[in-house]
Amino acid sequence: MKKVLYIGNNLNNKTSNLSGIQILGPLLENEGYVMHYASSKSNKLLRLLDMVWTTLRLFKRLDIVLIDTYSTQNFYYALVISQLCRFLNLDYIPILHGGNLASRLNSHPKWSHLIFDNSKCNVSPSLFLKEVFENAGFKNIIHIPNTIKIENYPFEHRNYDAPKLLWVRSFSKIYNPELAILLFKKLKDTYPKASLCMVGPDADGSLNTVKALAHQHHLTVKFTGKLEKKQWVSLSKDYNIFINTTNLDNMPLSVIEAMALGLPVVSTNVGGMPYLIENELDGLLVQPNHASGMCSAVISLFNNSEKRAQLIDNARKKVEKFDWIDIKSLWANALSSNKGGNLS
Repeated sequence: MKKVLYIGNNLNNKTSNLSGIQILGPLLENEGYVMHYASSKSNKLLRLLDMVWTTLRLFKRLDIVLIDTYSTQNFYYALVISQLCRFLNLDYIPILHGGNLASRLNSHPKWSHLIFDNSKCNVSPSLFLKEVFENAGFKNIIHIPNTIKIENYPFEHRNYDAPKLLWVRSFSKIYNPELAILLFKKLKDTYPKASLCMVGPDADGSLNTVKALAHQHHLTVKFTGKLEKKQWVSLSKDYNIFINTTNLDNMPLSVIEAMALGLPVVSTNVGGMPYLIENELDGLLVQPNHASGMCSAVISLFNNSEKRAQLIDNARKKVEKFDWIDIKSLWANALSSNKGGNLS
C-alpha cells in the first residue's frame, strides 16, 4: 500500500477546529495507507521547519505527499513543500481549501503556477474552486468533495415552536459571527422565545467582540467554546435552524454536517456556497452581511412547513453522496493514477 506524507495544520488546541488533515488522514489510514503527518507545531515558523524536515527525513520511503493548501499565510507552506518535492522528485497533490485562493492566483501568479502546474493533480473539494482554477488556465483539477461518515449524523425530526439557531465555526472575522447576533436581535421582534447557540473556538479575538455585541443588545446567547464533533452533534438535537454567516467560504464541513443532521440551512451566498446549496431547493441563500435578509429567510422556514420539510429532505439526500463509502474510490484513483493522467 502507498506511503503518504500529509502536510497540513495538524493542530489540536483551543483556537482551531478540526482541519482536513485530521479528517481525511485517519480515513485513509483505515483504508490501509501508511500515513505520516506534519505538522503539529503551533509556532508557524517551527511548523514550516518541521514540515521541511519531515519531508527530507522520509522522502526515500514515500510514494506521494498531500498538501492542504490555503489562501492565507499557510499558502507559503504549500509553496515551500511543493518545490521541495520537485527537487526530491516526489509526487505531490495540493488539496485546495482556501476560500480566497482565487486572490492568490491573481496576486501571486508565478508562485501559483510553480505549485499547481507541477503537481500530480490538484484536488478541489468544491466545484467553485475547480471552476476558478480552470478559468485561470490550470489543468488537471479534480473534484473530490469533503467527506463525512453519514452513519455518524443521525437524521432528527425537530420541534418548530420557536427558532432555535445553531452557529458552528471558528470565531474569525472572515466568518462574520457578528451577523448571527444582529440576525438574532431582529428575529426576537417576531419570536421573543427564539434562542441562539454559537459553537467554536476563538481564532482571532472575535469572540469578545461578539459577546460585547450581544451584551449591548441585551441578548442571552449560549457560547460553548470549542466542542468535539460528537458533542456538537449531540447538542444539535436542541436546535432547529443552522445559520452560516460567513463573508468568505469554500465548502464548509459544518454546513454539510448540518444538512446531514436534518437542520435546514440559511447561509450567506458567498464563494462556494451556491455550489453546495441550491437556493430554495436544499437550503436558503441570502446576501452577505444582511441581517434583515437572513431574518426573513429564517421566518419563511417557520411560515411554510411543507417547504421546510422539502428543503431538509433534499439536503440530506445530497450530502448522503458525500459519504466516505462513495468518496474513498475517488481518493484511491487520485493517489494511484499517473501524473497528469485522466482522473475524471
